[in-house]
Amino acid sequence: MSDEYQTSGEYLHLLSEPAWQALRTPVALALRDAAGDATLLDVGAGTGLGTEVLAAAVPDGDVVAVEPSPVLRAVLLSRLAARPDLRRRVTVVAGDALGVDLPARLGAVLAMNMIGHLDPDGRRAFLRRVAERLAPGAPLVLNLQPPTEPTPVPFSVFGTVPVGHHTYEGGGSAEPSGPDAVTWRMRYRVLDADGTALREDHADYRWHVIPADALLTELTEAGLTGEIGPLDVVRAVRRT
Repeated sequence: MSDEYQTSGEYLHLLSEPAWQALRTPVALALRDAAGDATLLDVGAGTGLGTEVLAAAVPDGDVVAVEPSPVLRAVLLSRLAARPDLRRRVTVVAGDALGVDLPARLGAVLAMNMIGHLDPDGRRAFLRRVAERLAPGAPLVLNLQPPTEPTPVPFSVFGTVPVGHHTYEGGGSAEPSGPDAVTWRMRYRVLDADGTALREDHADYRWHVIPADALLTELTEAGLTGEIGPLDVVRAVRRT
């Protein structure tokens, strides 16, 4: 299986940290009522920024972090290795949302920044898989990301992070690539102190878009009740 993060994996953790500074509080709030006697699952765990929030929701809980990208798993494992408190209770699994074997009972599911990687059939299958395993009151937490329609997105720089004498920069644009998808064209650069680009990398990936009301409908069809909170963080629980 090819790794679509083979190029961007070098940059992703650095450039994601500022966004997670903002996401941390709404995600933590959405994870309320996570069940400590069942497995906590992070799907599309990436480099573990969300895994840390999930683990903090139940300080003694058993966590499974699922990530298909070898590059991102390498970063995730290296970060866990530096955290003895997480190293003993976070299990990293090479897999994806549809192929990984899920525990029979889930105390919470985190699926941040990944739902657009699934096509509509895959997305609905994933929601059903999760819904039938969630403990009563346990949340599924995910997020919506723009665009929610297959419309063009002009290029912009998403963020810059200084490291030593260099600055790491990420940006991108998107173009429609079907009735429910866009293709993101990402540009990553390493800049010298005077702004000169020392290196430039590019990566494309397809992202399946969905409007908020359509996602809420799909959650209902899967047997869940969803609500959208700050920063488009979505929380859903099984209907009683």
